[in-house]
Amino acid sequence: MSTDPTTVASPQERAWRALPDALCRPSVLSLLRLSIAEDVDPNGEWDFEGEAPSRRDVTSTAVLAADAPLDGRLVAKEDGVVAGLPLADALCRLVDPALQFAPSVDEGERVEAGQLLATVKGPGRALLTAERPAINFVGRLSGIATRTRRFVDAVSHTEADILDTRKTLPGHRRPDKYAVRHGGGRNHRMGLYDMVLIKDNHIDGAGGIPEAVRRARDTHGDDYPIEVEVKTLDELDEALALAPDFILLDNMPPETLRQAVARTDGRVPLEASGGVTLDTVSTIAETGVDAISVGALTHSPETLDLSMRIH
Repeated sequence: MSTDPTTVASPQERAWRALPDALCRPSVLSLLRLSIAEDVDPNGEWDFEGEAPSRRDVTSTAVLAADAPLDGRLVAKEDGVVAGLPLADALCRLVDPALQFAPSVDEGERVEAGQLLATVKGPGRALLTAERPAINFVGRLSGIATRTRRFVDAVSHTEADILDTRKTLPGHRRPDKYAVRHGGGRNHRMGLYDMVLIKDNHIDGAGGIPEAVRRARDTHGDDYPIEVEVKTLDELDEALALAPDFILLDNMPPETLRQAVARTDGRVPLEASGGVTLDTVSTIAETGVDAISVGALTHSPETLDLSMRIH
């Protein structure tokens, strides 16, 4: 006789199972918990093992019978690229292990207005408690993936990659960057801990590019890749002499970028950055740079419009 896993695993354990490896982090689980607590506990103190959150949904507990089941259909209201469905699944499992979330499309898939993205069924009170935070996650991440895909498509005739930045919503770093990948972009550094990026303030504080690079190498050796930001062609020559792993060309016009590419001649990968838009990204890519970082992917995404239709 088999045992129903929903009666054995805790909501937290079931949430872990729904998350892809890239999002299996305590910070992501805490973010999901907080998104639920915002709706069910004015003090933000709801925890995984405490009272079922749907019991604190004062509208649903008043309007719906305790055993009333509902079916929900998550639907796109506009064209876009979907991302974040595993987060919605994990969130539903936290609210109530009896909720069954089933994606109808793959992460990173292009979808059209009116298309079904996922179904969810189970206890009605729990479903309506999970509805808004689940839509919030999928809508934001799908918005990031959609915008990223537009930038990727705009440079598809070149060899340039589209990179994200650390300009993410505080606390949402991993989900935001996860969405960039599903939009076809690449992640730059995840934080301050996984790459040395020597920017203008570091250079000014150290007394110049050579001294900043020397200190980084003396401190870390080859433990981390080193990228150096430059603003002029003279600074580029200075950085090239030090053979860093990457060079960031900051706010250079296209003609200067072309000169930088010619001077570098493939010795070091070049990243262009600074105020990049959909109107300018193609021209920047055509200069021959290897990558283009775009803060707008995550600092101001337009949420993809979604709805949950209940039956």
